Amino acid sequence: METVLGLFFTLLWSSAAIATKFGLNSTTPLVLATTRFLIAGGLLFLYVYLFNKKYPWPRSQEWIPLIFLGLLNTTIYLGATFWALNYVSAGLFNLFVTTNPFVVAFLSSIWLKRRVHLQEWIGMVIAAFGLLIGIWPSITTSEASVYGLIILGLGMVSMAIGSVYFKKINLNLPGIVINTWQVSIGGVVLIPIAYILEKENFFLKLDYYLLGSLIWLVFIISIGTMLLWFYLLKQDTVKANNWLFMTPIFGYILAAVFLNESITMFDITATVFVVMGLLFSGNIAILPIKKLPNRIRRVSYDSRSKNIK
Repeated sequence: METVLGLFFTLLWSSAAIATKFGLNSTTPLVLATTRFLIAGGLLFLYVYLFNKKYPWPRSQEWIPLIFLGLLNTTIYLGATFWALNYVSAGLFNLFVTTNPFVVAFLSSIWLKRRVHLQEWIGMVIAAFGLLIGIWPSITTSEASVYGLIILGLGMVSMAIGSVYFKKINLNLPGIVINTWQVSIGGVVLIPIAYILEKENFFLKLDYYLLGSLIWLVFIISIGTMLLWFYLLKQDTVKANNWLFMTPIFGYILAAVFLNESITMFDITATVFVVMGLLFSGNIAILPIKKLPNRIRRVSYDSRSKNIK
């Protein structure tokens, strides 16, 4: 079940870059991001506190963690990634997401005292090698600017810190309440930033690109996918972030189908290494190697028992 949820989360998460690319035909990136967060936060607030009144308001000591989560997971992470999509392809964006598990594993080992096993590290190294293969053509051909990659990297680091911080503080609030305030706070903080950075080149087209992008980003990503993300984080922070290694696979397919982005041998090779890394680290548990001998012995024992009878 965890494998199914992890794969489903990855599919939805990788679709966010595609929806954002469509939205960028109609407005500037930070305006699109701010609009998304304010709409999602407003809808969540109405549901949580007006239509369904069973959810609690945050207590005084919970406001500071919620503000930090809003800044890390919404304002910085999503604001930076929206901005970066002006300079990098959707496929490269989804491939770059795979840097996140390394930062999470490192911070978890220090901050959460969570031991990261050698097998997990090796799996991440294999996946990272795939990342290097995937981004190499974009760097050498200047398809993606260094500025865009730096902004994207800052966003990924912010998300990693937010993931570990969420696990560390262990807020005693339902996931939907945390998401309501995280998205709302992050969206409000992003308003002045969007004004300062985009007042010179702002434009807005009220068309189907904008409408479709916002519907998907608000309902599927900001509300549905984030609730699933909080659930996975509560199970295991490192393993939850390791699912981000799968984003290139779905990302390349979606980008090819909806944006006509080409899939190269570099992309395919990178994806193979990413999947191998996930299998080795234990995230995709089809038939864990360490359990195989036990199963073989059990089958042999059952066979001998039947023969004895």
